[in-house]
Order: sequence, then structure tokens, then C-alpha cells
Amino acid sequence: MEIAAILRDKGHEVAAIAADASLADVVAELVVRRIGALLVLERDEIVGLVSERDVVRVLAAEGAHALNRSARDAMTSPVVTIGPHDSVTSAMELMTGRRIRHLPVVEDGRLVGIVSIGDLVKRRIEEIEREALALKDYIATS
Repeated sequence: MEIAAILRDKGHEVAAIAADASLADVVAELVVRRIGALLVLERDEIVGLVSERDVVRVLAAEGAHALNRSARDAMTSPVVTIGPHDSVTSAMELMTGRRIRHLPVVEDGRLVGIVSIGDLVKRRIEEIEREALALKDYIATS
């Protein structure tokens, strides 16, 4: 199964924030949207990704005044991306190997969506359940 199938179901909306936004703004956006990461954009280009982990790392090092720092100061960069025609399995392997939980999806240099490890696990579980039902039906009719 391809990443494009996940985007067809979940949509292509990407939550993003400006590179100069404060970490307080990042936290507020994460809370409002109930998500774990935001892409950091500068002139409509991906310059980084800021996650809950990134915010906690900066807070642990600098204390509460770190919330005045910018998203640029806490973001992970460069951002690892994947294409819409890559497989769910390859995306899971990439995320596991790099220890990341979010992958922007880029096609021909253009951002077309984002997938999280939760999206991939959900899709993989659905696939396994369909395969199990097919096998069960096959055994029952044999």
C-alpha cells in the first residue's frame, strides 16, 4: 500500500507555523489541533519540523523563558520526507530507523501532506485485519 492511499483518506491538510513564531505559539497550536508536530515554513518552504519532543528538550535546557524562543530555535532540520508513491512499510522502516514520528509527503518538490506513525500503524492494522478475514473466508469455503 502506498502513502498516497493514506492521504486520500485523511486529507492533505498540513499544520504549519512560521519559523519566527514563538515556542509559546507552537505549544498553543499543538494543543488546539491536538497534534504532536508542526512543519516550520519560511516563504512556503519547509525549513524544519517542531515537535512536542523538541519543545520539551528546549524547556528542559532553558526553563520556562524558552517559550519566548522561536520555532527555528527548537526545530529539527533538515526534515526527512517521503513521496506519495512510497510504501507504508518503507515509511515505517524510515521512521523506526530515524526515530521520528512524522513524515512530510513531498511530490515534485511540493508538499502534498504529512503522515504520522499513528496513521501508518492504523493503516497496517486495517491491512492485517483484511488479510485475516480473507484467510478465514478461504478456509471456511475450502
